[in-house]
Amino acid sequence: MMQTAEMLKVFARHRGNAIVIPGRGGKHWIGMSDKPNRDLPMGDPAMGGHAMFGLGVALARPQDRVILFDSEGDLQMSMGVLATIADQAPKNFYHFLLDNECYATTGGQPVPNAKNVQYDEIARASGYQRTYAFTSLEEFTGAIGDIMSQAGPVFVAMKVMPEISNEAIGRRPRWQTRSRTQVIDDLQKELGVAT
Repeated sequence: MMQTAEMLKVFARHRGNAIVIPGRGGKHWIGMSDKPNRDLPMGDPAMGGHAMFGLGVALARPQDRVILFDSEGDLQMSMGVLATIADQAPKNFYHFLLDNECYATTGGQPVPNAKNVQYDEIARASGYQRTYAFTSLEEFTGAIGDIMSQAGPVFVAMKVMPEISNEAIGRRPRWQTRSRTQVIDDLQKELGVAT
């Protein structure tokens, strides 16, 4: 397993000018991103919402690469999204899955069948043409350049160390520095989209 923060540092070197939806990696990404106005740190949508949101952004902005950092807990809430993404086949969409084998934001309860589910295989069976799985930072580091050079949709499952929080959500330190409205306004300005 790898540390999410360390994996994101490696990814950051290959980000280019992509729009990044940091999802479950947001608390780490927000401090290392060099293009915060091209980030969409929307916090925690309803469980299962990240992938569909990422697909919508990718379809709306086909000229921009869109990178999503999803989680296995989210994906299990909405597995049908994999077939929808594969059907729409956005060439600009890169779907990274942070698999920590638990629901870390709600206390660390185990995700069903956590040790055995092969999300890359599920994505492939759903129609993704390119899927990968990594358990070590070294393997990921050696492959990320090639992955980012391919046309999407690409699915990358990564085993990461759990970062469990048992504190009530309202009492946790806020890592977001901007409101959702400000995040969207900043991205629209960055992309030259009329509001």
